[in-house]
Amino acid sequence: MAKQDELVFLPLGGVGEIGMNLALYGYGPAEQRQWIMVDCGVTFPGPDLPGVDLVLPDIRFLAKERKNLKGIIITHAHEDHYGALNDLWPGLNVPIYASAFTAGLLEAKRDYEKSMGEIPVTLFKAGDRINVGPFEIEGVAVNHSIPEPMSLMIRTPLGNVVHTGDWKIDHEPSLGPLTDETRFRQLGEEGVLALMCDSTNALRDGVSPSEKDVSESLRKIIEDAEGRVAITTFSSNVGRIRTIAEAAEAAGREILLLGSSLKRVVDVARDIGLMEGIKPFIAEDEYGYIPRDKVVVILTGSQGEPRAALAKLARDEMRNVALASGDIVVFSSRAIPGNEKAIQDIKNGLIEQGVHVVTDAEALVHVSGHPRRNELQKMYEWTRPKVVVPVHGEATHLTAHKELAEQSGIATVPRVRNGDVLRLAPGPVEVIGEAPHGRIFKDGILIGDFDEMGIGERKKLSYVGHVAVNVVLDARYDIVGDPDLVPIGLPAYDDEGEEMEDTLFDAIVSAIESIPRARRKDLNVLQEAVRRAVRAAANQGWGKKPLVTVFVTRTSN
Repeated sequence: MAKQDELVFLPLGGVGEIGMNLALYGYGPAEQRQWIMVDCGVTFPGPDLPGVDLVLPDIRFLAKERKNLKGIIITHAHEDHYGALNDLWPGLNVPIYASAFTAGLLEAKRDYEKSMGEIPVTLFKAGDRINVGPFEIEGVAVNHSIPEPMSLMIRTPLGNVVHTGDWKIDHEPSLGPLTDETRFRQLGEEGVLALMCDSTNALRDGVSPSEKDVSESLRKIIEDAEGRVAITTFSSNVGRIRTIAEAAEAAGREILLLGSSLKRVVDVARDIGLMEGIKPFIAEDEYGYIPRDKVVVILTGSQGEPRAALAKLARDEMRNVALASGDIVVFSSRAIPGNEKAIQDIKNGLIEQGVHVVTDAEALVHVSGHPRRNELQKMYEWTRPKVVVPVHGEATHLTAHKELAEQSGIATVPRVRNGDVLRLAPGPVEVIGEAPHGRIFKDGILIGDFDEMGIGERKKLSYVGHVAVNVVLDARYDIVGDPDLVPIGLPAYDDEGEEMEDTLFDAIVSAIESIPRARRKDLNVLQEAVRRAVRAAANQGWGKKPLVTVFVTRTSN
């Protein structure tokens, strides 16, 4: 170990927000560190990003460090942990280590999105050990709401780090593995310098309910239902899908899957043996021939996505599938912050059809995949870290987690946010710098920053519309014919009831005629005068100023 070697942690996403998880660990002297990346996730755009498809972490820091990045380890296949790989890996081109389920889902997603080229994945699972650069990494089994999740024990000459990923303690999950208390205790005996730990539920007291309790609740709803039962859940929750399928079979019901992401996940789960014992699902066109009390639908759309199966059902837009008064829709999910309005709209649509809606407010139909406060304290007790770094959460979660760790006797709990370079060893644990970080956006088939993608202009367009004007002048700088005018997204009439087009047309002509012919030779002056006149007239008759594009051309006649 060279004297100047340091062990650092650098999150580029997921610390100060929920979603878009991407953590870097660096080892070596400041100017010559070797890095590993843990997870490479996305988050989803809200209405403040019109047209954007995905939000990705900005990895420009790695542009200059690319030769020093030794590998990417994925803890599990949730979008906020692996969803950016397709778009970011081609610029990095380093080995990826992930479980069979994660690798299968990545391949299925690439086929679905028609991505070019292969992304090579080295299979890595709980219990395996790999050497990546100066790091030795061991996968440790944990329970979460997806198959094959793992925590990582990252060993270095300067100390060991446990990176929990997403986890919880569930002694009776519908799908393994159990969180490996024995192994975590052994790692604690070996010595853990720092615990990088999930903060999502750090505000919630107690222990998460078991998936077994959810299973029993869903089973009872299905058994007692007199009509159809449709259950929406996160498509990656294979354990929940299995539970629903088993309950449906026990109640003598057939099962229909709706939603492409759900079908992809189930196909991958079947390939690796996670759906053994579950009979084949029915096809969509068989649905209409099955009695109402003999069918269960498992479908996508729990977050209010407008194009998902549940939204289409709520709008009664599906060709072969519909619900009727007396049927039940169960939201076996939680609302991701920001999606509440879209989810409520769907519930209202279903209720208008006479459908009974059940959420986790009425029954135990969902349980989170993240640890509550008592579970966090158990992890501290098992691993006995010198340092706890709260990650995976917004400021409110991270701060609550920091306070809990301090109350639990952890000596060092640094405040870390995206872009902070945290030195873990040697010497005092402290933030020693800041790396470039932020968000980039996938928009159609392009990726770029806020300005490159024109998102700011698009937001303005969505508020104030656009007016295109074309003015033609003859050789003597007189107007030829009438100016062309195309308003998009403006009201039809102004505040006096005049047609908006007429109001703007008059403003254009007045602006041109007010400029002496001699000064019209400067077409830029004319262009700007027309632009200002249109904005002023719109503002006077509407109270808003649209974006305006003016073309001025001069003929030679």
